[in-house]
Amino acid sequence: MLDSFPPVLLALTCAFLFALGGQVQSVGLQTMEARTGTMVSIGANAGFYWLLAPWLLNVDYFFTHAVLLFAMIGLIRPAISANLAVAALRHIGPTLTTTLSSTSPLFAAAIGVLILDEMLTWQIIVGTIGIIMAIVSLAQKDKAVPRTFPLWALALPIGAAFIRSVGHGVTKIGMIEVPDPYFAAMIGASVSFVITFTLWAAKGERQPIKFATAGPYWFMSAGCVYGFALICLNTALLYGELITVVPIVASAPIFSMLMSIFVFRRERVTLRIFAAVAVVMTSVVLISLGH
Repeated sequence: MLDSFPPVLLALTCAFLFALGGQVQSVGLQTMEARTGTMVSIGANAGFYWLLAPWLLNVDYFFTHAVLLFAMIGLIRPAISANLAVAALRHIGPTLTTTLSSTSPLFAAAIGVLILDEMLTWQIIVGTIGIIMAIVSLAQKDKAVPRTFPLWALALPIGAAFIRSVGHGVTKIGMIEVPDPYFAAMIGASVSFVITFTLWAAKGERQPIKFATAGPYWFMSAGCVYGFALICLNTALLYGELITVVPIVASAPIFSMLMSIFVFRRERVTLRIFAAVAVVMTSVVLISLGH
């Protein structure tokens, strides 16, 4: 279905959808607790794939070795990465979250060099330095605009970026045996939902889901958005290369910033954030060109 589109376009579409999903979850956080919202989002994500099963599922793939790799991805993504991302949204806002999440090219470059035999070039080195400088800049306190979040919160989206990069690499390896972007996404999301729901249900202090409020529906919408985004991403990884696709997906902060300013109108974007996004975007372009 999507294999007729170039990997670059699929990766760019994925970036837009990731940014949209982050903004939608931010709205949901206004009326719903983060952990419960994340569980609902992942559940909707898995449900999205199973609704498509009558048309897209090939049951023969369940008897391959790749299904174990896809299941392993589900143990950490989106179960852990989504919780880190939602916590980051709550503490530092969607623009900083998506900006710091764009450090994924750094991790993707490392995976490409160490595992997939990609070549480390000067562009990748310069791009990596640029990303680190942007992170340091964001960590500094702006006297004109006081930082309203704890410094440790910056590690949340970076951790999510690392987990996603590992997941991208393992997915690409698994799709060598099973070249099905939908199946890879479905297995990972299903395993992740089982884990997330089990942990949520086991906690005695969990908050009940209040369907009378808008929160659950925002998170379910985000889960469906992420569902299509992952199919686009996996298709791009299947026909493209890790070190090229991941930097393009990391352009999500650009879309997130535009949405924050022109659509949601609920976040103040400072000159420091603009500069950091510009540095990160320039860096990921360098990383991409370095391949």
